[in-house]
Amino acid sequence: MSKSSRNVMGFDGGIHPSTDGKSLSSGSAVRQAPLLDRYTVVISESVGKPPKPVVKAGDEVKKYQLIAAADGFVSANLHSPTSGKVVGIVDVPGAMGTPVPAIQIESDGKDEPCEPMPALEWRTAPVSDLLKRISDAGIVGMGGAAFPTHVKLSPPPEKEVDTLILNGAECEPYLTADHRLMLEQPGKVLEGAAIAARILGVKNIFLGVEINKLDAIEALNKHAAEFGVTVVGLKVQYPQGSEKQLIMAITGREVPTGGLPMDAHCVVQNVGTAAAVADAVIRGIPLVERITTVTGEVVKNPGNWMLKLGTPVIKAIEFAGGVTEEPGKLIMGGPMMGFAQRSFDVTICKNSSGVLLLPVSESVAYGSTSCIRCGRCVQGCPMNLLPCLLGNVIESERFDLAAQNHVMDCLECGSCAYVCPAHRPLVQHMRRAKAEIRKRKK
Repeated sequence: MSKSSRNVMGFDGGIHPSTDGKSLSSGSAVRQAPLLDRYTVVISESVGKPPKPVVKAGDEVKKYQLIAAADGFVSANLHSPTSGKVVGIVDVPGAMGTPVPAIQIESDGKDEPCEPMPALEWRTAPVSDLLKRISDAGIVGMGGAAFPTHVKLSPPPEKEVDTLILNGAECEPYLTADHRLMLEQPGKVLEGAAIAARILGVKNIFLGVEINKLDAIEALNKHAAEFGVTVVGLKVQYPQGSEKQLIMAITGREVPTGGLPMDAHCVVQNVGTAAAVADAVIRGIPLVERITTVTGEVVKNPGNWMLKLGTPVIKAIEFAGGVTEEPGKLIMGGPMMGFAQRSFDVTICKNSSGVLLLPVSESVAYGSTSCIRCGRCVQGCPMNLLPCLLGNVIESERFDLAAQNHVMDCLECGSCAYVCPAHRPLVQHMRRAKAEIRKRKK
């Protein structure tokens, strides 16, 4: 198989959102955000157990200094995004709608780093050292899942992984952070992929990119052979960036019901995660900032910014010139899988891929009616589920029937709700059922 773009690949199901919104920011090169007076760094920024703070009010800290230590294997370190003084630990609005504890740091204006971790020669360093470095750097999945990367790169011995897939699809409307990363720093993304592949001990490395990013595909292909990576052009089809759909499109393998990518002998990582791995191993720096798309029709200058963790969203919007009119909705992430916010006081975290402001005209109140059995949700579901049936049994609180009809396989991608002419809150139904089923299993 040649180390270049193959035929365009896709999967069954999925949808094509009528508004892509990517042109608002795709032509905007990544800009470094100016230094702020204060950062509010949410402590729990990954799946698993929250890290334990190792600083207190009044402590002086340097950029890259550890401020919260991982508490167990499935946990992630947290580091200071700048130099200054710890104000304290406070509760702030979280992206999921509940208050969360955060470490507030008052900047000293110097942005002075502490001594970086020593660089590692990844081609010869012991795999255990590479994994430890990724863990020490606090790297998590930056595509949204925020799963600790060192855990994902440590599959159990009985799971034979032979393929690494990098997710550069960025199928979510409006978001272009991954696009700009691949276009501007293709070498870093590819080297991070090669590091992850060495840890996993695999030779098959694929990087999937939707073909609406042909400039990024071209940039990646200039360096792909050097790192043994095959760049795969993917259909523009939502949710192409979902792990199970990526695996099917690229390898033809199906992740079994209730299974994980490693059950299809694959590991999937986001391109932003790969770049962070390269920074940690080669430059010795932890994850303290990320590229975030700040966009929407009401944003004056939509674009992509390198934002430090703990940056208030209201400041990110100011970097983009503010708004042209009163927004109707603030979403962290994209319009399909992102979460609407009640406050502009939420802050940028490791998995904050986008800040989206929608106009009032696109923020109408949700008005659900009865299912009309049109079947559009069935056609659109990328997991071949029956969302119409699931919605009805969940409304009747028959969670046993929801489990029997594989609700746990739902991606929560929103395709069903998007195409539903009855405007049924199908994603909310699925989330409710999954939470109830998990609760009852405990």
